Amino acid sequence: MDKRVLLPTDFSKNALNAIRYALDLYKDQSCEFYLLNAFQVDGFSLDNHMMVPEPGEMAFEAAKKESEEGLAKLMDIIELHHDNAKHTMHPISTYNSLLYAIKDTIAKYDVDIVVMGTKGYTGAESVIFGTNTVNVMEQVTECPILAIPENVRFSAPKEIVFPTDYKSNFKRKELKYLLEIAKHHNAFIRVLHIVKEPDLNKTQQSNKELLESILNGYDHSYHNLSDLKVPSGISAFVESRGSDMIAFINKKHGLFDHIWSKPLAKEIGYHSKIPVLTMHEAK
Repeated sequence: MDKRVLLPTDFSKNALNAIRYALDLYKDQSCEFYLLNAFQVDGFSLDNHMMVPEPGEMAFEAAKKESEEGLAKLMDIIELHHDNAKHTMHPISTYNSLLYAIKDTIAKYDVDIVVMGTKGYTGAESVIFGTNTVNVMEQVTECPILAIPENVRFSAPKEIVFPTDYKSNFKRKELKYLLEIAKHHNAFIRVLHIVKEPDLNKTQQSNKELLESILNGYDHSYHNLSDLKVPSGISAFVESRGSDMIAFINKKHGLFDHIWSKPLAKEIGYHSKIPVLTMHEAK
């Protein structure tokens, strides 16, 4: 079955960069790509259901036309530079907020993964992950989200860092896309534990053994870091090794709960310049 990949776009360079990354990441796989542009209409609020523009109204039709023309140009760019017989493109233009447009598209087309660009800022407050991306990573739990920083150019991932505290058990389906990317690109999985206690308790040890059984057959290794906060520890490990991707499970309760809340997002975003794959707890 073809892989179904959702590519949100606002027609920015960041979005185009993420699209190119996704096309290269899955260049050898049969894929259905959904190019999504969620447009809005000046003078109308998405939060006010009493003020919804009607199709046929001048402002609505103008915004819709701009969105559709933007998608047509994007399709031309992709066809010119990334023509791949294994890939099929589907443009989607919709009046909605980005978050709910993504959720609706995932549900309608049974999307496997979302790949989206991230926007950085300049100066001391520099962050890799913009507000929209953080919201999607936190609130879209139906499928994994792969966030691509704006300055990252594709190279086949050879080392993926998987941070964990071993406090929650693992399910193979939660790790499906990490394992898939690792297998497809012969990437090494580096399991990283930011150590607070010198030894694992019985639950943690049991969960580590479960993880080992899931990773059996994949190249992987285990690493510990101590005396560091989680975001800075991940960043230090990644930078010291030149890793290609970070992948983690966004558990409802655990060490990474709210990891993308504003202070942590700024801290890890300032240091991390590689793609981040956010997976979610199996329901």
